[in-house]
Amino acid sequence: MTGLTGRALRATIFVGEADLWHHRPVYTEIVHRAHAAGLAGASVFRGIEGFGASSLIHTQRLLSLSEDLPVAVVIVDTEEKVRAFLPQLDELVTEGLVILDDCEVHRYAGRQEAR
Repeated sequence: MTGLTGRALRATIFVGEADLWHHRPVYTEIVHRAHAAGLAGASVFRGIEGFGASSLIHTQRLLSLSEDLPVAVVIVDTEEKVRAFLPQLDELVTEGLVILDDCEVHRYAGRQEAR
């Protein structure tokens, strides 16, 4: 595995937990496609409260449980690789938000495989 250091691009994709792509969560499909595309990494973060374009607040509070909490998928790699992946996001994200940020990677190292 090659290391990634220096300038990079971070894509943050905001979708709903209940958003589906062919009966599969959109966030799962994004992660699997990012892996297949050879991107350096992708992580999914579940929000505890939020709202988007619909202005409907989704929350995990006990009295108003939501089945569609906000989810953020974060992908970091070189600008070229992330931008090459954007058409797949265009296909998958029908309702959501994709943000691109320049960032700097100080350390990226793969785990040592068990021997």
